[in-house]
Amino acid sequence: MKSLAEQMAVYRAYHQDARNRATHFIGVPLIVLSLFIPLAWLRLDLGSVGVSAGMIVAAIVLAYYLALDVGLGLAMVAIFGILLWAGERIATLGSATAWTWFALLFVGGWILQLVGHVFEGRRPALADNLFQIFIAPIFLCAEVFFALGYKPRLHAAVRERALRLRAG
Repeated sequence: MKSLAEQMAVYRAYHQDARNRATHFIGVPLIVLSLFIPLAWLRLDLGSVGVSAGMIVAAIVLAYYLALDVGLGLAMVAIFGILLWAGERIATLGSATAWTWFALLFVGGWILQLVGHVFEGRRPALADNLFQIFIAPIFLCAEVFFALGYKPRLHAAVRERALRLRAG
């Protein structure tokens, strides 16, 4: 498994423009939230506890984030928890309403992402590696940590590697 710094450097190389990153701070959570809506309808009843596909997917992704970095992983547990809760609530509003929310959030999130890449002048990272979809949320979380002065060594490593990737 590649280190968090290596994976984030690849993502950062595609996201140098501040306007692009700003659109991603809105677009990525919208897309994640949208996906939790239909995943809420796929449920297993384990005794008296109902488990949705969204919970299972979130648990898998969060386990990966925690393996990459405990601090960022814990922050992502809180963020995914909120998005998962909201997706589960929207899913209970009835099929027509929930599908409308899904479409608006999903399409709106992707439009924001693509507008950001117009500013960047470079295609999205996922065009070269679909796995970058999973790096986007933790990358944005790390950007907040970096802005607050946390994880300076990781920040420096990501910037240095991203600049080398961008130049090469």
